[in-house]
Amino acid sequence: MAEKYFMEGTLALEENRRQIIVIEAAGQPQDIKLRAAAYARVSSDSDDQINSFDAQNRYYSALISGKENWQMVDIYADRGISGTSAAKRDDFQRLLSDCRSGKIDRILVKSISRFARNAKECLEVIRELKLLGISVYFEKENIDTGKLSGEMMTAMFASMAQAESQSISGNLRWGCRKRMAAGTFLPSSMPYGYRLEGKKIEIEPKEAVVVQEIFQSYLRGMGKNAIAKVLNERGIPTSQGKKWSYRAIDYVLGNERYIGDSLWQKNYAAETFPPVKRRNRGEIPQYYAKETHPPILSREVFDAVQVLAKQRGDQFGSEKSASGHPFSRIIKCSCCGRVHRRKVSREKAYWSCLTHETSPEVCQAHPIPEVQIQDAFARLYFKLKHQGQPILSRMLTNLRAVRRLRMLWSMDVVELNNQISDINSQNQMLTELNQQGLIDPDFFISQSNGLAEKLRAAKQKKERLMNADGDKAISQTKELIEILENGPDFLDRFDEDLFAELVEQIVAESSERLRFRLFNGLELTENMEKAVRI
Repeated sequence: MAEKYFMEGTLALEENRRQIIVIEAAGQPQDIKLRAAAYARVSSDSDDQINSFDAQNRYYSALISGKENWQMVDIYADRGISGTSAAKRDDFQRLLSDCRSGKIDRILVKSISRFARNAKECLEVIRELKLLGISVYFEKENIDTGKLSGEMMTAMFASMAQAESQSISGNLRWGCRKRMAAGTFLPSSMPYGYRLEGKKIEIEPKEAVVVQEIFQSYLRGMGKNAIAKVLNERGIPTSQGKKWSYRAIDYVLGNERYIGDSLWQKNYAAETFPPVKRRNRGEIPQYYAKETHPPILSREVFDAVQVLAKQRGDQFGSEKSASGHPFSRIIKCSCCGRVHRRKVSREKAYWSCLTHETSPEVCQAHPIPEVQIQDAFARLYFKLKHQGQPILSRMLTNLRAVRRLRMLWSMDVVELNNQISDINSQNQMLTELNQQGLIDPDFFISQSNGLAEKLRAAKQKKERLMNADGDKAISQTKELIEILENGPDFLDRFDEDLFAELVEQIVAESSERLRFRLFNGLELTENMEKAVRI
């Protein structure tokens, strides 16, 4: 019986086995080409570097077009930009965007130092590309990240490139400090009222008149916010084309440049990589040189303003007019929507809702002690300084992504994309004709240079268009990040300047909680101790 079952089971197994059909693999399609791209970068705009830039473009166009099983996607190239940070290289970011969109299989780069000089950033990019199935080949080092040992080698070479960049940066800083000590240093930019003509500092006449007016208005008793408001109402922009603010007026009134002197190293690049700009609070030496350029003001006027500013600072919170107070018209009641005004009781300052003062039965918002508002801002600043920058950075990335998605459907951008594609096609055809010896070498070089210039102009126009009328929140978020990077680690007292730079409005939700709205639209709440009723 057991043998019968065994035989029947064997026959059933054989029958099932006979039902299996094996379909042999047809092999990989032979006509699929490797989609290759190249990245080139030179770090200055000198003639030699420009020649190198154009040569790299021609070289990679010929190399990729010369391989039968390769298809050229694009030549991504940045010129005249430092390699310490990938975020500042527009074409590098475009390359990564195309990689994420699945347009590229392989990237060719002359060397690791051309790709990135920041070891951490370099490896992060390579890891992401490897996850996307994209390999990077560095010609000078003969490293292919598609191989298992590639990333280990890349880490070593990227560290070497980073050390080289730090050494160059250190040498440049040393040279600048030597010129400062000798009194021959020339900054790369000048404040409002001046311009650089070659290696000479000259007065900008129209702006100089505004500077003189700012100082005279302050001496006549106007506050910094009031001066900024007048200038904005008259349509007078700052040197960056922005509106005047409390901080901008304060910077002008305290700037020694307007009497012809120069204080160097007010800010400095911290010993980090990439370098972070910070306000110099005594960490490194400063250099003060007299009569380095023509003055706009007399020393008497400048000194008088400094004395008055100190007097007003000493009187802050008591004799200073409410219209010039940093909280004036900033604190808004969540119950009725009206602003708070300052009042003093038993030598303590409070901020009270105007509706509550006249009709307590209509609005029951109680006055808030000024010191509690200042303390709440100090706690908010500490959180932003030590925990908020990653949030702001992500917010900046998201804002840029939304703007780019919106702009990509613009007809002007579509037209420029068509122009860029057409120029790349012309360049590839020109390269192929040159390889076959069908055109004169001089003609090839002249045409290639012309196409490279057209391509550069089209890409720049596209970038300007993408950034034109950009969301105000983007520029304001960038400014907030910079302010936090340059600010102190914590506030041991209320900083009027920092408050004016960061906070647009405060909503008093209750006597125990405030909602701070930053200039980029971000809103954050901060709890307080229960206010003392008066």
